[in-house]
Amino acid sequence: MDQRLLDILVCPLCKSTLHVDRKRSELICKIDKLAYPIRDDVPVMLVDEARGLTPDEIQAL
Repeated sequence: MDQRLLDILVCPLCKSTLHVDRKRSELICKIDKLAYPIRDDVPVMLVDEARGLTPDEIQAL
């Protein structure tokens, strides 16, 4: 995924900065505790498509 795109993407709910989890191909919002999928190098920025982070994942942030 292009770094320039990552620099301008924000969480659609809270507008905070997103962090990349390249291993899982996801964009992470630490504030809302959501992970947005990246499919075929395209971020899916729909809240309905995001998954909630587990307590272990939240603590690891």
